[in-house]
Amino acid sequence: MTDTPGLPEGYEISTDPDRVDAARVHRWLSTDAYWALGRSREKQDRAIAGSLNFGVYASPSGEQVAYARVVTDRATFAWLCDVYVDPAVRGKAIGTALVGAVREHLRPYGLRRIMLATHDAHGVYERLGFTALERPDQWMVLAFGP
Repeated sequence: MTDTPGLPEGYEISTDPDRVDAARVHRWLSTDAYWALGRSREKQDRAIAGSLNFGVYASPSGEQVAYARVVTDRATFAWLCDVYVDPAVRGKAIGTALVGAVREHLRPYGLRRIMLATHDAHGVYERLGFTALERPDQWMVLAFGP
């Protein structure tokens, strides 16, 4: 397994749900993330409430600069989703550090797998040990809409 990359100086990661800037996260995802365009604030708030949330914050201002959430039973399975880094801080390896922190946070649970879907960030996830499905023909999805 690859090493967990550290955050650049001046940033910190937290799983404290009270620190999540829900309005900012909603704005990021609903206006700039291809997978969540148009997502309502109410739906985003429910997603946050039902998930394990990770935020990256600038120190000492506390301003949130990145977000990820995990849907998990904390025993067998996790789905990593809604990974987003503010465009103003992209290119500083904040996203890689965030996903590495998620991986290490989940490791003690003994999960069988962590799943994710990405259209354009395969390299980020591959550096952290994620691989394409070995047997995609064994997986199915029930989609209720876009």
